[in-house]
Amino acid sequence: MKPVLLVDDSPTILMSMSVLLSKAGYPNEQAPNAEAALEKVRGGLAPGLVITDYHMPGMHGVELIQELRKLPPTRFTPMLVLTTESQQDKRDAARKAGATGWLVKPVEADKLLQVLKQVLPN
Repeated sequence: MKPVLLVDDSPTILMSMSVLLSKAGYPNEQAPNAEAALEKVRGGLAPGLVITDYHMPGMHGVELIQELRKLPPTRFTPMLVLTTESQQDKRDAARKAGATGWLVKPVEADKLLQVLKQVLPN
């Protein structure tokens, strides 16, 4: 199974998401910002799913998705935005950039796992 790439500038969110995914049997990699995520993919990581925060220092989540869509390993990878934002214009921008879906924080563990089952290839 390909790992889930988690991208968030909050160490607490990264840790809690990683523990949740690991307990549910999903291998995962973490990146504290968009630049680190791009570096991992350019270094050979081919994730089965990317979950990124919207607001991060430097490059934000939608910009990350735009950049990941340009790289062969992630061109067709499902990508979810996990954020406190719920504004329609930001959702539209994320979808236009190539986001597969949008989850509003805080997301319940069972809802997140249900979404993973829907978007990850078997």
